Amino acid sequence: MDSKNKDVKYISHFHEPLRPEDSSVSTLGCRHTNPEICKNNSLFEKCAFVRENNICLVPPRSWKRQFEKLSTNKNRD
Repeated sequence: MDSKNKDVKYISHFHEPLRPEDSSVSTLGCRHTNPEICKNNSLFEKCAFVRENNICLVPPRSWKRQFEKLSTNKNRD
């Protein structure tokens, strides 16, 4: 993480409902449960916090399962 982001408070959105931009391989915003320790935090080509379109291209490994769970819940509503 670079010095300009060191005082930023990150909020986890892992359990929030799916958004139209979410997929099993990318997410709108960060879905890590602890973004501060993500190895891709603030990497311009990968991290939602610094990409103009706010898309995370490297969601957590657990995201695929969570995406499926949230998709199933969405279809029940």
